[in-house]
Amino acid sequence: MKVLVCDGMAKEGMDILKAAKGIEIVVKDKLPPEELKKIIPEFEAITIRSATKMTKEVIDTASKLKAIGRAGIGLDNVDIEAASKKGVVVMNTPGGNTITTAEHTIALMFSLARKIPQATSSMKGGKWEKGKFMGMELFNKTLGVIGTGNIGSIVVERAIALKMQVIAYDPYISPEKARKMGIELVQLDDLLKRADIITVHVPMTKETRGIIGREAFEKMKNGVIIINCARGGIVDEKALHDAIVSKKVAGAALDVFEKEPPGENPLLGLEQVICTPHLGASTEEAQINVSIAISEQIID
Repeated sequence: MKVLVCDGMAKEGMDILKAAKGIEIVVKDKLPPEELKKIIPEFEAITIRSATKMTKEVIDTASKLKAIGRAGIGLDNVDIEAASKKGVVVMNTPGGNTITTAEHTIALMFSLARKIPQATSSMKGGKWEKGKFMGMELFNKTLGVIGTGNIGSIVVERAIALKMQVIAYDPYISPEKARKMGIELVQLDDLLKRADIITVHVPMTKETRGIIGREAFEKMKNGVIIINCARGGIVDEKALHDAIVSKKVAGAALDVFEKEPPGENPLLGLEQVICTPHLGASTEEAQINVSIAISEQIID
């Protein structure tokens, strides 16, 4: 059986695939959609990360395909309906990069609160603008967490350890579970009105696209901070830009964008915005974890 490995994979995962009997591996990075469509009929399985898009057109062309393995948690680059109709199993690794994405969220929160990237840029420009970069303490601030799944729950734990007041919106957990986590479960409107800092940890779906949009910003406190390490499009970028310009939002930290790379995105021109190029899962530990997990699943 032939397995196509796209978007790169850590050596530990590759070694597992290479050691498996009856499996031939072909590595192709950054395949354009048309080229992927040409070669996919040869393969029984494919492993991808976020770059490769398994669209309906690609899946329909894949005559032998039995499994799509996503080395990571997000599946918005896979047409799951098209795969299911064709009997193709879609697998991901939700536990492999949860710690690293949660830690990235906390890192961005600290960076926003203390304006660390802006101060660094200023100093490297030869300036000493101590009065310009007045920050705020996270202690006793209200953190609103939208989504308390694998990643959101770890962010909750870290925030509680920082002595923050944590409220959460998640229609899929029980009040009992929320109590055990040490958080107050609230409705979305309540979270928007009360939170000093809002972070999103939900998958991209029809329901969550634009959940933080113009109407949501109108309900928030003046000076709120927004963090998105989940998926681009969950936060409406145009609405966020306008909310920052109007000073409703004091700052935003973005690891993900509606279009990646974001190109000439107006948000990148705002000093109040700090950003990273989709680094949530980019640690050596996480990449090893997800590569091992998806390789073992593909073999199974």
